[in-house]
Amino acid sequence: MDLIVTIVIGLGIGVMVELLLPGHTASELFLAMVLGVAGALLGRYLGEISGWYGTDEPASFVASSLGAILILLIYGGVFRRHHGQPR
Repeated sequence: MDLIVTIVIGLGIGVMVELLLPGHTASELFLAMVLGVAGALLGRYLGEISGWYGTDEPASFVASSLGAILILLIYGGVFRRHHGQPR
């Protein structure tokens, strides 16, 4: 899979996740896009380095998607503010 496709996957997942959450701002949207790209690249390269799949196999698409989602879930669980709920 091409590097550009991996970046587009990360951008798309970052945008979808952020727009589905209520109360988003432009800075949060940009951060979600960057985290989505980082997760997609990380998922792709970890699978390739581990030897689970090659560069042009469809599994790299799945790994890129899962990597982006995983990074965004970790970020959301650790750093997100809970609107309306006292901490």
